[in-house]
Amino acid sequence: MNLAEGVQLVSFGILGVMMIAAALGVVLFSNIVYSAFLLGGVFISMAGLYLLLNGDFVAAAQILIYVGAINVLILFAIMLVNKRQDFSPLPSAGVRKIITGVVSLGLFALLSTMVVATPWVYSTAPIAGQNSIVVIGEHFFTDFLLPFELASVLLLMAMVGAIILARREYLPDEVNSSQTILTLPERPRELVSSGTGTEE
Repeated sequence: MNLAEGVQLVSFGILGVMMIAAALGVVLFSNIVYSAFLLGGVFISMAGLYLLLNGDFVAAAQILIYVGAINVLILFAIMLVNKRQDFSPLPSAGVRKIITGVVSLGLFALLSTMVVATPWVYSTAPIAGQNSIVVIGEHFFTDFLLPFELASVLLLMAMVGAIILARREYLPDEVNSSQTILTLPERPRELVSSGTGTEE
């Protein structure tokens, strides 16, 4: 993005503050639905940072994959599976919070040291060449066509397997022991009952 230096700095600051605030909300909110929504805010902030770095394809993939697929999947899983249960507090919860805080501060100090010690190269020269999306698309459908198609087939197989594993098993309430029912356990109850009536 060919923006002025001041605009880039202000945009970077806004996106950084939004990302940090959303990440803290993900960790600190007790409601898991709010945490999932704030996780989407973190992903969108990261996409904005990628746009500032002229990574348009990575930004689009970030929004499409993480916000549009993974975060929505997390929200659906939470809303469908979330059961309201009262959990009794563990006796060692305070010790775990202290250990978690120490580990988090240690990781933050390590990352801060890495950021300060790294010699970052700052360049304002425009990037010459084609659009990155065009280049990636050409490589996908020429040089890497076979791995791209194999990856799509593997993802399709994983999706079909997830659908099969997520199917609910419908079994009849009462089965007559004198009759042999050769049906799959995942068949709907209506089909099982209608099949038993026709076998007489």
